[in-house]
Amino acid sequence: EPQHSLWGIRPRNKEQYFAIDALLDDRLQLVTLMVKAGTGKTLLALAAALYQTVIEKRYRGVLVGRPIFPLGRDIGYLPGDIEQKLDPWMKPVVDTIDFLLDLSGPIKGHQDCASMMRTGLIEIQPLTYIRGRSISNRFVVIDESQNLTPLEVKTVITRVGQDSKIVLTGDPYQIDNPYVDANSNGFTYLVNRFRSQSLSAHVQMRKGERSPLAELAANLL
Repeated sequence: EPQHSLWGIRPRNKEQYFAIDALLDDRLQLVTLMVKAGTGKTLLALAAALYQTVIEKRYRGVLVGRPIFPLGRDIGYLPGDIEQKLDPWMKPVVDTIDFLLDLSGPIKGHQDCASMMRTGLIEIQPLTYIRGRSISNRFVVIDESQNLTPLEVKTVITRVGQDSKIVLTGDPYQIDNPYVDANSNGFTYLVNRFRSQSLSAHVQMRKGERSPLAELAANLL
């Protein structure tokens, strides 16, 4: 339990409590959150990342990665430079960080996510560009990991340095990648392979907290 409020967020159920406990545990270098829509996975992961980076100063920055698998057109059809092309894919992350800043007020003079990105405190990038990097002293959050293949997950995990922590979130039943399914995707593969490892933790979050409608949709559709 953090000494300060985790940006005003309190766990709403026991699964969120277990998730926060794992996210803030120094002994765990890898955390996987298997969830369905509306369980607060990205919100909790980013809140913990900011808390340990800004308040506890345990990490030098936050790196957020997402695979690019659109429901419709590919990224190449979008106009503009690379930043403009990536904006639709990064928007959910930006919105979540801005929501946390609205809860807590400015952090170290930063009013919004854009300000944090300008100073390098937060980096948001597609996983396309992670190969070849060595990620040190960062709290890494990989969102929508169910769209990754086992090889891509291995590539991401092996980029992480000893002084970094990585959190992967995913819902195996919301897959946009046509080449993997609920069983063959890299996120499920990672969870199964790391179950017995002491430096990792896995939390399965079943209860939605977004709204009664979102909970019904996740269960019925």
